[in-house]
Amino acid sequence: MTTTAAREAARLTSASRWRGVVRTCRPRQWIKNVLVLAAPAAAGVLDRPSAMLDVLIAFVSFCLASSGTYLVNDARDAVADRAHPRKRHRPVAAGIVPVALAYPLGVVLLVLAVALSLLTRSWLLGLVIAAYVALTTAYSLWLKHMAIIDLVSVAAGFVLRAIAGAAAVQVDVSSWFLTVATLGSLFVVAGKREAELRNLDRGESRATLRHYTREFLTYVRATTSGALLVAYCLWAFELHEGLSKVAFGLSIIPFSVGILRYAMLIDAGAGEAPEEIMFSDRMLLISGLLVVAALGVGVYAV
Repeated sequence: MTTTAAREAARLTSASRWRGVVRTCRPRQWIKNVLVLAAPAAAGVLDRPSAMLDVLIAFVSFCLASSGTYLVNDARDAVADRAHPRKRHRPVAAGIVPVALAYPLGVVLLVLAVALSLLTRSWLLGLVIAAYVALTTAYSLWLKHMAIIDLVSVAAGFVLRAIAGAAAVQVDVSSWFLTVATLGSLFVVAGKREAELRNLDRGESRATLRHYTREFLTYVRATTSGALLVAYCLWAFELHEGLSKVAFGLSIIPFSVGILRYAMLIDAGAGEAPEEIMFSDRMLLISGLLVVAALGVGVYAV
């Protein structure tokens, strides 16, 4: 091989490696971090440039933290993933991204996530992100092997995102807000596990799935969705008066439609990738936009 050809081969290998790093960071999953907007938006502070900047920092920090955990976890699970019919195509398992690169790069992203969060001058945000990193690490090592605990652990990751937004701008969150966030997270996670259980024939190897039944996960969805609708109604009417209460109250209608539509999609076989369903189903998307519009009017226009 000539020197020019060798250089070109090395360049292509390097490019493939870094494309693999980007894939391992799972940028498509960053949409989950939009939850950091929830508390600041409900508190009515997003019209302040300083608050918006702090929320943006919180969002980027969570993106770095989540990508860091993906890199570390894929490096740790590389051997097991190579024996899995689907996970063997992950860049680390496939050998595109060396384990020796994934580990340190993941750690660097985790450190950067905590360091960046401190730019908001809120030590609470740094604490929340550190808690998220600890939770995801514990989940990867132990919690994902424990039935029910794995559901709660994944849901807790979503709740921490919602809390992070409040910590970034230093606003209080009500008990009903946290209740809605918790129940909504459990509802979505139960639907995801139900879809994975349904697709066991595709080679899904999640250890806890053998402990679950469709009936149990349907029960979890039913109880959490019912409690979620009640909690949302109580939150919508909490501490609001006049036209603001009307706007928040009207948001209950599209919110309920969205929950019912999501439950229908899960029963139809969807739910394994919640972040994709939210933006691919027209009814869910319209319901979400109407909820945001109603809450926006209730908070900022009244």
